[in-house]
Amino acid sequence: MTEHMPAVLPAVRFSHVSKVYQGSRGTLQALDDVSFDIQQGEFFGLLGPNGAGKTTLISILAGLSRATSGHASVLGHDVLSDYVEARKRLGVVPQELVFDPFFSVRETLRIQSGYFGVKNNDNWIDEVLAELGLSDKANANMRQLSGGMKRRVLVAQALVHRPPVIVLDEPTAGVDVELRQTLWRFIARLNREGHTVLLTTHYLEEAEALCGRIAMLQQGRLKALDSTSALLAGTASTMLRFKTDAALPAALADKARVTGRTVQLKARDAAEVETLLTLMRTSGVKVEDLEIGRADLEDVFLEIMQGAQA
Repeated sequence: MTEHMPAVLPAVRFSHVSKVYQGSRGTLQALDDVSFDIQQGEFFGLLGPNGAGKTTLISILAGLSRATSGHASVLGHDVLSDYVEARKRLGVVPQELVFDPFFSVRETLRIQSGYFGVKNNDNWIDEVLAELGLSDKANANMRQLSGGMKRRVLVAQALVHRPPVIVLDEPTAGVDVELRQTLWRFIARLNREGHTVLLTTHYLEEAEALCGRIAMLQQGRLKALDSTSALLAGTASTMLRFKTDAALPAALADKARVTGRTVQLKARDAAEVETLLTLMRTSGVKVEDLEIGRADLEDVFLEIMQGAQA
């Protein structure tokens, strides 16, 4: 007789999640039948342009918004029917700087611990404060902190009850490089220790460096879901990057991604690179700082989003 091992529960499950908002201007479909799992221990990226539905999906997961249809769960606990257990296992860092102005940083973290029934965890609070560069601010009132320091406290609040699933919604938006490096060092450590991480970010280089798997949303629909390496391999593997003051010939202008003086052009192989360079030379386009490299996640993201619009 064969024994069946119990299936490992996904850390997060979205099952046919849709969200419709009704307003005076009509109906807005924020999410449209979104389904995917995030496995325990993953570092998972959720990407999409503004208005794609990322924050709506996270709000549903955190119980802050109710899906019009479908279900979401955290480690097998439904976010509605088993809200208390689902929420205990989740730590969410929101986009907005929301804080209570009447308490110090340490008091804020102790109160947050109390919400989850966690007592006598000052050692962990001290460790979180140290890891996030907040030790010298522990007794400062929240009102006295800079925006970047308040952002660090939000991260600390999300981690104070040691949740197995950590959700980071644009955690480094508008913050300095030092905080970004401090945050990723600590979150990467927690991920190595087994915590699941769900990240939304507009910094695609962060997602490429950190996330093992990525989902891409557009207009509330799931447009891509794969490992980061597979997504990168699925697009043009060569990218031509250069600077120029000249107008590109029509044959290239439609294909190029232009940021100021910097131009990027996709190429399938070395022969196409040679063709592109020849075309620019014969068109009189003077090229500076020419680089030939591999496509990055931003290239993949734009290709998928533009393909979805076609």
